[in-house]
Amino acid sequence: MKKLFIKTYGCQMNVYDSARMAELLAPIGFCPAATADDADMIILNTCHIREKAGEKIYSELGRLKQLKEERKLTIAVAGCVAQAEGAEILARAPQVDIVVGPQSYHRLPEMIARIARSGGQALETDFPALEKFDALPNDTSPGGASAFLTVQEGCDKFCSFCVVPYTRGPEYSRPVWQIEEEAVRLVARGGREITLLGQNVNAYCGEGPDGKWSLAKLLGRLARIEGLARLRYMTSHPRDMSDDLIAAHRDLAPLMPYLHLPVQSGSNEILRAMNRGYSADDYRRLIDRIRAARPDIALSSDFIVGFPGETDRDFAATLALVHDVGFAQSYSFKYSRRPGTPAAAASKQVSDDIQEERLHHLQSVLGEQRSAFDASSVGRVLDVLFEKAGRRAGQAIGRTPYLQAVHVENAAPYIGEIRSVRIDQVFPNSLKGRLASVREKAMDH
Repeated sequence: MKKLFIKTYGCQMNVYDSARMAELLAPIGFCPAATADDADMIILNTCHIREKAGEKIYSELGRLKQLKEERKLTIAVAGCVAQAEGAEILARAPQVDIVVGPQSYHRLPEMIARIARSGGQALETDFPALEKFDALPNDTSPGGASAFLTVQEGCDKFCSFCVVPYTRGPEYSRPVWQIEEEAVRLVARGGREITLLGQNVNAYCGEGPDGKWSLAKLLGRLARIEGLARLRYMTSHPRDMSDDLIAAHRDLAPLMPYLHLPVQSGSNEILRAMNRGYSADDYRRLIDRIRAARPDIALSSDFIVGFPGETDRDFAATLALVHDVGFAQSYSFKYSRRPGTPAAAASKQVSDDIQEERLHHLQSVLGEQRSAFDASSVGRVLDVLFEKAGRRAGQAIGRTPYLQAVHVENAAPYIGEIRSVRIDQVFPNSLKGRLASVREKAMDH
């Protein structure tokens, strides 16, 4: 057997893609390698969202060049950097054998055979999303309690800072039957929770048995799968939070009370420059509607600071929105200048010093909100899905409905199951709890 090592960068969709590439190559004799040093083939599954993503990949390729000089090794670059810079990668890094974009990785076996037969390098960066999903094998890898399932790819929004429309292509939604079949397989292999993935997942518009289905209708179908206890989805766009999707948060018990809904900025001027298509008050009103439907919902968001033209007043508007909404979790970044995007050519680029100062301030406020949310869990009894063993004997780690990590002693026998846990303590990145008694469960409810 040949050994395969995949290094994954970036989002959960890349995690999903890496798993499917491994499954795709298993029938032609590849089994997982623990490290790159043990592998016969190495795939770098790349992300192009953050600044200097390409440089990090070239640095890694430099290290792999030395490895390749020592022994026979096939090197492939996949993902969004491959899509954006495919020809340049082959020119700058001749040690690379294969460059394959995120919509073409189903062609990997053919590409491997081609270079084995004829030598040279292989490049595939087309956008045949339909062909890709039709060509993927049934998922046969070992299951886990939590799983990811891609339902939608690409984006038509063209935010001025984002490379996704150029690297992942236009929006494409998988048909309902295909998603349902994959979900049933995941549950049969022990999956209790499935997170539906998409660059713009709530724009889902897949072919169903009676026409086009929305994400809400798809969630309703999946919620009926026996043994599936939890559903989540990410990442969403505020413009696509439809009435039926908001109602799904009220009506579908398996749909967890946690929503990642990126706002990016609280300034109307910056939101217009970003081409987001909504105002700060539009976002506030949307949050009010979501909370009216599901009062216990926890919110997460993304923020970009230092976008071209952002003033102190614009940044203050972002802080005001954060204060008004309140987030259980958030991700914040300095603006990254991505070549080829409209924002990259904008005047009034914000200096790195100012970006750094604003990011530090924002992260401090967001951190306080997260700490307050976590602290509110102490004393509560929450259902925890145990996913893996902890560091100590008998310990298990799981997640609450609000996606908080929890470690619990004497819970190892319950990995793969959901148990009631009383939360006793808060740590910076997790909670500590203990298995709840019948009496504690009754009192909490």
